[in-house]
Amino acid sequence: MEQRPEFFELNIVKTIAADILNETEQLGEMPVLTIEAGRSEKHYWADLWRYRELFYFLAWRDLLVRYKQTVVGVAWSLIRPILSVVMLTVIFGIVGKMPSGGVPYALLVFCGMLPWQFFSTALSESGNSLVTNSNLISKVYFPRLIVPASSVVTSFVDFLVSAAFLVVLLVWYQFMPPLNIVFLPLFILLAFAASLGAGIWIAALMVEYRDFRIIVPFVVQFGVLATPVAYLSSNISKNLGDNWRMLYSLNPMVGVIDGFRWAILGGEHKIFWPGLLLSILVTAILLLSGIWYFRRTEKSFADVI
Repeated sequence: MEQRPEFFELNIVKTIAADILNETEQLGEMPVLTIEAGRSEKHYWADLWRYRELFYFLAWRDLLVRYKQTVVGVAWSLIRPILSVVMLTVIFGIVGKMPSGGVPYALLVFCGMLPWQFFSTALSESGNSLVTNSNLISKVYFPRLIVPASSVVTSFVDFLVSAAFLVVLLVWYQFMPPLNIVFLPLFILLAFAASLGAGIWIAALMVEYRDFRIIVPFVVQFGVLATPVAYLSSNISKNLGDNWRMLYSLNPMVGVIDGFRWAILGGEHKIFWPGLLLSILVTAILLLSGIWYFRRTEKSFADVI
């Protein structure tokens, strides 16, 4: 039987109501439930843990809705990056003759495409998350931060599915990753933080400024060229100097992609440590400022959305 989004929203309300009733039975008395426009920081962060089941539910619902009535299904998570890698390899590797750092060009591009696809998908999905869940937001209280965060987790699932093809490429080219690969989870964590920070910012801004529906696809399309997905970021230093590469590293995904290639490919793919530290700093500022702005505007979401 087909289940519509309204069915999921009704289940969420029932789940929250059941939790309140269970707590009431344990206390043995009827508490007074107060719905506030803004709660203290202490209560808010405690509520994030209290509503963790809602977080899991929204992430699972997004996965079901995304691949509902699709012929290929989850394989779309593989098809999109594979087609992008083929196109960029032909344009930059075969036609443009760009250096690959001593590895097959397709492998170079896929190591850059993998984190970028995660970031761009998370940016698009989390940016639209509050608007698409407007009915739920206006009906019941819960920490709104759960909504864009669950969209980032959904995008991370796509990332894990796409990562399976990386293993296939490594086997195909008979390439053995270096010992640096043990540091790969740190760069995955950095990619997750950058995606969450940018997604929170866009989600909060899109509630009030719907122009971001147009801006976000443009940023995603332009970002493929503004990040070292199809080329080496070391080309910036060779052609323009390290000062320009530092400026280039203000894009947090530059440090992430360089870290992925260093961890997976090794060899000539060195980390530009000043640029990586700058990318980490920008990511931290992006995440913390995104949470601050989200909390500052969250109380008005139900009225504006």
